[in-house]
Parts: sequence; C-alpha cells; structure tokens
Amino acid sequence: MRVEVLQQVRANPELWKYMRIHPHWYRKLSRNPASLAEMEKESRVFYGRTFPQRMDKIQNNVNLASMLFEMVRQMGQQS
Repeated sequence: MRVEVLQQVRANPELWKYMRIHPHWYRKLSRNPASLAEMEKESRVFYGRTFPQRMDKIQNNVNLASMLFEMVRQMGQQS
C-alpha cells in the first residue's frame, strides 16, 4: 500500500478500525489507491454517520422522549 494512503487511513482512527474489521480493503487500496474515497463512504455507512442515519437516530430519540413524557403525564393524571 502506498505510504500516503496508509498515512491518511492511520490519521483517522475510525477508518483504521474499519479497515481492520474489513481486511479486503488492504488489497483493494494496494491495487487502487483512488478507492480510498469509496472506503470512507462505506465506513460512514457502517458507523451510521450518514445524514439519513443521523436523522433516523434523532427521530427515534424524539419519539422515545415523547413516549416517556406521555407516560409521566398519564401517571400524574391517575394520582
């Protein structure tokens, strides 16, 4: 693997860990260093860092807070 590609991967601990989990990227980056952008994209999906994944996570948190608030309100009305 080219030194500059390896430096870029090691500079980002998340990418380094992703490459350790998915070792086929060692071969792929050795043969085609330009595929680093593709690996970064896949790692963002893997770690849930894409915009739609973040929006889903926020929506789930809002729904959970709403349910908890409603449950507390219902318990207060019963007393």
